[in-house]
Formats: sequence, structure tokens, C-alpha cells
Amino acid sequence: MSRRGPLRLFDRLGFRLAFLLAVALFPLLVLAIMQSRSMLSEAQARSEAALMGETLRAVSGITRLIQQAEAQSNLLSDLVPAVMNDDAACSALMRQAKAANPHASFIGFTRLDGIMRCSSDGRIADLSASPRFHFVAEQDDLAYTVAESGAVSGTSVLTISYPVRDAAGARIGFVSISLPHQGLDGLERASRMNPVDHDKPLVILTFDKSGKILTASDGLENAESQIPALRDLSGFNGRQAVSFMATSRGGERRIYSVVELIPEQLYALGSWPAKAVPVVSPITQLPPILFPALMWAASLFVAYFAMQKMVIGHVKRLSRALRSFASGNRIVAELDVDGAPREIRDLAENYAKMTETILHDEAELEDTIHHKEVLLREVHHRVKNNLQLIASIINMQVRRARTPEAKAMMKGLQERVISLATVHRGLYMTSGLTDIDANELIRDIARQLMRATTGPDRQIATEIHIDDIRLTPDQAVPLSLLLTEAMTNAVKYASADNATPRLSVTLEQCAPMRARLSIRNTVATAGPRSESADEASSGLGSQLLNAFVQQIGGTLSLHDSAGTYAVIVEFNISPLAEAELRHQEATAGP
Repeated sequence: MSRRGPLRLFDRLGFRLAFLLAVALFPLLVLAIMQSRSMLSEAQARSEAALMGETLRAVSGITRLIQQAEAQSNLLSDLVPAVMNDDAACSALMRQAKAANPHASFIGFTRLDGIMRCSSDGRIADLSASPRFHFVAEQDDLAYTVAESGAVSGTSVLTISYPVRDAAGARIGFVSISLPHQGLDGLERASRMNPVDHDKPLVILTFDKSGKILTASDGLENAESQIPALRDLSGFNGRQAVSFMATSRGGERRIYSVVELIPEQLYALGSWPAKAVPVVSPITQLPPILFPALMWAASLFVAYFAMQKMVIGHVKRLSRALRSFASGNRIVAELDVDGAPREIRDLAENYAKMTETILHDEAELEDTIHHKEVLLREVHHRVKNNLQLIASIINMQVRRARTPEAKAMMKGLQERVISLATVHRGLYMTSGLTDIDANELIRDIARQLMRATTGPDRQIATEIHIDDIRLTPDQAVPLSLLLTEAMTNAVKYASADNATPRLSVTLEQCAPMRARLSIRNTVATAGPRSESADEASSGLGSQLLNAFVQQIGGTLSLHDSAGTYAVIVEFNISPLAEAELRHQEATAGP
């Protein structure tokens, strides 16, 4: 059984040699990859540490501004209760606070009912419908919110709010200080910072404990594409500092560093592209494991090329020659094995000697088989002639017979002998002597029977349909006799009224390796059959039919309906290999 697929590929000499070389060099590849990964990890750790330092330095200004705004809002929360009922005095207090903090764009006090009457620009507003108001109003401590468009600056602002309480400690409102993002010195300095490459600047984002982005040095519109794709910012809550490498939502590989600005309140995320590291040459930008892999592949290629040149090429040529000879090509060309190892040259010489011996033996065998086939055909031819001679002798006896019963008996015997002669004629005319064409055999038998049983005064319309089926001699002989017996009865009892009798013979393949033989005729509709004929039909003829059916291993069924009488035989078709095997044994025996 031939192997296919991966197993067949593994059987190849080149594949096995390449596999063994790959296994031998694999430990060196693993060591080189481990060393490269170690160097890569060390470089990544240095880059993460550098990013952590740059991030801390970049957000130092932001931290100071936020802490200053937090302290100022805390101070104002203590001063507002004294002037909250005097809107003018309260607004004056807010203006003074804004003058003390030039980074703030707006400072105001809002009551819990949402009405703001005290602000640095003197505005009065109803904020009760604002979602940010409800968020801040529910906080018992410092709160941070971000607005994409501030009312004063028109740009995004960070708002720091601190609750204001009365003498009893109950919340009565909150003080809010707005810091525009563009006015934060720390973010401006971070956006201008160029630690590695002017085209890949450091980006600083700030976010609260819920993961909401508050500020972005590169603009809030770009912030979403620069955060890690598979990590939620809220997951960094409670961590003081962490560095890692990940893919951003924009699909870029970046190094990230997270630092805590306000414990469990405010965080800063710094990042730069993973490729933004000092480079010596373009080669250093390639993956570190590429060089070990290339060296490993180059070693395999050189070793494989050497084996291909010295061994595999010669083995393939010898294999092609063997395959061609095995497929029947008897033109043996001389193999070119110059330069091959001594073992392969010896193999080529043995191949040449083997082919020469086989060709000589085949020539002798073909000559012997030809003589035996000629003798076997002569035997079949003489058997056919003898059977025809016997049929002629029987025909002479038929003419001399006195009674119709004797003539009928002798006629039936003659027809059976003619059937046997037809089978032997097919055997000596075929080339293989092991199979017979059913179409030629059945048509020949039917033609001879019609010629013997019909004449000018009695014509029968005959229809013959035979599928392309090959029969062994063991089946052809009983099937021919069965056909002769069935057709003889069918012709004998065909309709004899004014209409022309019809006879049909069909041999069809009804299933794989199974055939069906059908002989049908039209039954006479007027006049009873003779008793002697019926007895003969149900006696010797019936016994012969059953005997022939048993010899071919089939089943017999008779049908008599609607003016048609049919004999149907189903049998299994014997494989031709069995006849060929017996023929080989018979020819080899003598």
C-alpha cells in the first residue's frame, strides 16, 4: 500500500536529512533566540524605565497645578459660607482667587439647588439640568470633571470641585475651579518634549479612577486611539506606578507608563511608540530572533544542497529509472552517476544487470506464452469443429426420425450442442482466452437458433439488448445452454395467431457485479397447448433450466401475464481475475 500526504513526504530522503539536521541545530537556535530575547527584554525594560522617568518629569507641572487648584478650592470652601448670601462680595472673592491663580479660566460657587450666583466673571446660571452638576453635587469630597467646551475658554477644561459645608457640617454647595487643558504648562511641555524622535513625541493622558480621560497633551480627539486596546484604564486604580508594552486602539505598538497623580483619584498615562528607542543602524530595527533564525535556515540550506548534490540527485535519477522500468517502459537508458559515491555507483551497476536479466527472461516467457496460446486456441477450435460435426450428425438423424417426439428430442439436443460450439468459438477468437463478450455470444446463439427454428412460413420478430458485460468461461457455458433452452421453449410456444410473434432477449447489469437475463415472448391467445408439449416443458426442460441456473449461482423466476411469457434469471457476475488465475495455473502446469 502506497503512503500519501505527510507520511509520503516524510519518507523522502531529503526531508529526513533536513529534519535530522534541523534537530541537530535546534539547540543552537534556541540558545540564540533566548539570548536575543534576553537582550530585547533588557532593552524594553530600559525603555520602560526611561518612559517612567519622562512621564514623571512631564506631569510634575500638571501635579503642581492640580494640587494648587485643590488647595485653593479647599481654602475657598472655608471662606464662601461667610459671603455666600452677598453675591457681590462672593463674586469679588472669586475674582481675587482667579487673580491669584492665572492658570484658572473660571472660579465659581454653586448651591445644591443648581443656581450659581457667585463667579469670577459675575455670571448667574442655572446648572440644575447639567449632568456634571449632579455628579459633583453627589460627591462628599474632591471631584474632577472634564468639559469638552468650556463656557469661558471655549476649549476643553478640567474642573476641580470641592464641597462647601455650613457650620453644622452639612453640604450647601461646592466651589469649582476650571483649568483649560491648553493652559497647563505641564502638558504643553510634554507635547514639546522630544526624548527620541521629533516625529514620535511623548504623549501624556490624565484620567480619573473610573478610567475617564480628563486631559491629553495630543488633544482629546486623538486620545482614544492612543490608549491600550485590551486594557481598561479603570483597572489601574490603586496602583502607584506601572510600565508595560501593548498595542493601542489605533493599531500602533507603544510603551506605556502609568503614574498616580492623586491617590485613588487622578492618574497620568505616558506613552511613546515602541520603535522610539535609540538606534545605531537600520539593522538594529529588525526583530532580534531574525538573525538566529536566518543562520539556522542558512545552515540547513547549505547542508541540504550538499546532500542533494552528492546523494539525493543520483538517488532520484535511479528512482525515476526504476519507476519507468516498473511501469512497463523497456527502453533502458544508461544512468549518469559520475561523481556519485561508490555505493550509489554499485547500485546503478546492479540495476543495469537486473534490467538486462529481466528483459531476457521476459522475452523467453512471452515466447512460451505465445506458443501455449496458439495450442490452446487450436484446442478450442478443434472442440468447436467436433461439436459442429456432432450437430451435423444429429441433424442427419433428425431427418431419419419417424416420430415427431424423436425429432423434437433430437432437435433440442442439436441446439444444445450448437450452443457449446458457439462458446468455444468465442473462446478461441478472443485474445485473452479468459473472458467472453456477452453481446457477441448471445447474439450469435440467438441468430443460429432463429435460423434453425424459423422459415418463410413462420417469422418471429426478435429484439436483443445486451449490456457491455464480460463473462468467464465457467459462466458462459451454462449461460449459453440456459439461453438455448429458454429461447427454444419461447420460440416453440410463441403466439401463432395472425399477428407476428415477438421474442425479446435482454441481458442487463442491474447492480454492480450482478446481471439479469430476460427472455420474453407473446403467448398464444387461442387454442390449447398440447399435453405432450406441456409435459416436456415442465419435465426435462424445467430440470435443465434449474440445473443451468444453479451452475451460474443465480435465481430463476417465471412470469405469465397480459399475453406475455417471461423467463428471468438473476446471477452474480464472476470476477475476471478468477478466470485469469485459473488460466495461468493451467498454462503453468504443463
